[in-house]
Amino acid sequence: MLGIILLLGACETTGIGRLSGSGEHRAERLADNGRHQDAAGVYIGLATNATGTERDRLTLLAVEQWLDAGDLSRAERASARVQTPSSGPLLPIWNTNSAALSLYRGNADAALQLLEPLSRRSLPLRDRLRVEVLRADAWIQKQDPARAIELMKQRETWLSGSKQIETNRNRLWQGLLYSDPQVLRQAAQIVTDEQIRGWLTLGSLATSTGQQGVGWSNGIFRWRTANPGHPALAIIGEAKSFDQELLDYPRQVALLLPLSGRSAGVGKAIQNGFLGAYFATATALDDHQSLRIYDVNSEGGASAAYQNAVADGAEFVVGPLLKSNVTELANDILMPVPVLALNYLPDDMLAPLGLYQFALAPEDEAASAAIRVLGDGYTRAVALVPNDDRGRRVLQSFMTEFEGLGGTLLDHRSYTPDKTDFSNEIESLMGLSGSVQRYQRMRENIGGSLQFDPRRRQDAEVIFLAAAAGPGRLLKSQLKFHYSGDLPAYSTSSVNSLDGRSNADLNGIMFADAPWLIAPQPWIRYLPEIYAQHWPEERRLGRLHAMGYDAYNLIASLFTNRDGGMEELSGATGDLLLDRRGRVHRRLVWAQFQRGKAVALPSQEEVGGPIQDTTDDGVKIAPSAADESPWDDSPQEQL
Repeated sequence: MLGIILLLGACETTGIGRLSGSGEHRAERLADNGRHQDAAGVYIGLATNATGTERDRLTLLAVEQWLDAGDLSRAERASARVQTPSSGPLLPIWNTNSAALSLYRGNADAALQLLEPLSRRSLPLRDRLRVEVLRADAWIQKQDPARAIELMKQRETWLSGSKQIETNRNRLWQGLLYSDPQVLRQAAQIVTDEQIRGWLTLGSLATSTGQQGVGWSNGIFRWRTANPGHPALAIIGEAKSFDQELLDYPRQVALLLPLSGRSAGVGKAIQNGFLGAYFATATALDDHQSLRIYDVNSEGGASAAYQNAVADGAEFVVGPLLKSNVTELANDILMPVPVLALNYLPDDMLAPLGLYQFALAPEDEAASAAIRVLGDGYTRAVALVPNDDRGRRVLQSFMTEFEGLGGTLLDHRSYTPDKTDFSNEIESLMGLSGSVQRYQRMRENIGGSLQFDPRRRQDAEVIFLAAAAGPGRLLKSQLKFHYSGDLPAYSTSSVNSLDGRSNADLNGIMFADAPWLIAPQPWIRYLPEIYAQHWPEERRLGRLHAMGYDAYNLIASLFTNRDGGMEELSGATGDLLLDRRGRVHRRLVWAQFQRGKAVALPSQEEVGGPIQDTTDDGVKIAPSAADESPWDDSPQEQL
């Protein structure tokens, strides 16, 4: 958390001691501009040409900058080369660096043991500013945001210049965004200082809504009215005028799901996600919004459930879920109340006016894989996909996106998922059968035995491996056996089964998945754990929780949709975009199996190149019955 706050808050370093040379002046300018890695490089370069106390001072300043850049490994290595000062001007720098390291490790108490004594001493301004900002970070980490705000408010009085004050407020804001919304709400109820209460209520609003959707637009309008002249206005955009449409939302919403029968488990998981978003938003609305839930099966079908919802006063309808139900509803051409269906219509069927479609479509994941492969610098790919309808759809989506952006899909093969031996498919795809045939012809011509190792095709740079976890475990190990284990492998979320088993045999595979499961945004990061505690039986249905959460947050944008467009939403299932056909598509986050676990990967913009394949040998685990269930945790009827 501290690393993100430091990076986003761009912690300023003001007046680093008495600068003695142009090199230090340059380092200070770099630090002031948020270029902490570059500043650390300058300081450590100066330290190599210095001796004694001067070398230690420059090294500690480099450590400080590496900490602000979030580079713990360099900070720790450099700090180990400096002995702990017993006194003097280097001791505050040593202590603040040590406190920052403690915060990175999640030990706020250890950080405060170093910082609190410093806060009562007379210090140079640059040390005082450093101490107070780290104290504020510690109290954020200890879930006492009111005390953190008080410290940052006092710190602002010691700053000169609008840029430093703006940086101080942004640093505070980032800390609030990584706080628990319930903690912020509770703190706001007991503080007496109006400015501190304003920060707390705004932070609570932002963390519960993700600064988007109807809850945010309505809540921020009310907050601005209640807090004129508040310093946070500069952060949220004091001059921004709200479009009245952004404040409009349906006062009654209907949710149509299968809550009985064979699809009840799927329906209830989406309902739980939907309710989570509803209750997170309801407190921010200036008028009551009611929600009525209808069991499609007990209502007599999708059309009957829709008609009953409209008769009951619904202004917006979410659902149905199953593809057959969506098709049934779409055939009732007249839709007086707009609908967000939770599945896609068949490609050859046009959606009637007022029908939007949102699905956890594997095609979006395959397209995301194509974009990621090209972004990582690979232009020639091969593919292995299941020999079923879903596999064909995924392959078509990957190929269309990949070749449309300039890549070449050299070849592809399909496999039967319930098999355990994929040698024929792999050998054919990787050109190994041709290599063996050439060897056999050569041996016949020479008339003797030869030392021979098959050689796979060399034109392929990467493999798109569409597989569920069970077949994926076997395919990954068999690719390695067939001299193809060095190819970077990209997949879809289906390879991440969420069954709690080790994924050591999948090590190295990169895959697209929902942020809810891989890298939850600050405003939802507590929810996956809460859902796992309250609904352990839905452990494998996390993507459906995320879908329900996003379905609610899409309502306001679609309800006010007048020109066929929608602003992009940062959702729990991915970044959400609306196309001209009324379909909501997802842009996903990426992860890689490392040491048997799914680890979030940075974006391509952050990493600046391809992710290395961190393959580790693991113990082979045979697929279980759970691995052969549908890829997206939903019944085949939904697909």
